[in-house]
Amino acid sequence: MSSTSDHTHGNEHIHRFLILGKKKLFFYHLALYNPQSGHDYQAVFSFTIKDNGELREMYLKDRAQHEDERVFYSLRCPHHFELPELQQGKEFSVHLERVVVQQDGSRKFEQMTTSETAVSCKKEDVLSFRKLGNLDYPEYLTYLLFGEGDEVHIAHQLAKRPNWDEVVTIAPSQSIDVAMLKKVPTFVIESIKDAHDKLIESPLKKNQQYQGKINGNGATVDFTVGRQGWWNHTSLNS
Repeated sequence: MSSTSDHTHGNEHIHRFLILGKKKLFFYHLALYNPQSGHDYQAVFSFTIKDNGELREMYLKDRAQHEDERVFYSLRCPHHFELPELQQGKEFSVHLERVVVQQDGSRKFEQMTTSETAVSCKKEDVLSFRKLGNLDYPEYLTYLLFGEGDEVHIAHQLAKRPNWDEVVTIAPSQSIDVAMLKKVPTFVIESIKDAHDKLIESPLKKNQQYQGKINGNGATVDFTVGRQGWWNHTSLNS
């Protein structure tokens, strides 16, 4: 097993996609604000992993062993390509990584697979795709909402820099329309003002209940905060 330290993520011109969910897997691009990095995109995907479920099984088994720890999982692309190519459909190869958050807050990326796995991205798998920049800080805490069934995820909307990148799985008190989730709408939590800066820990506390509005003025959804699937306030802003 090979590993890289957190700072390497900012220097490599390769892409990583966070893995979210258990039943239906979603993939979230790990962004960096620096336009020279090639990673200045916030994007959500639903890829197809072409390996008869072996990588998925490895991910689920390892996650079960670290469910209550700050351990995340990602797909690392060892071969460079420009991220917008995915919008036209593309096949590429990946390694599965375990991302361990250490006591000082830094992250260690541990490669779990020994051989590359093929992944297919169709045009319809690109659920949300936006280049960073030209988005003002919102008044209230704002996330992107996506998922399927009882597995719903929210990713902090990356507005101005500096900021923080976070993905959390939530448990809504009522079902959310499948078609709406596929649109990846914004999800506004009016009880919390946006920090207009980077934070070093989440404003959403695990197991606590909050209320959000879809697209800021749509349906109101009560939810409970579950497992954190990603956090970055450091290399994101470098």
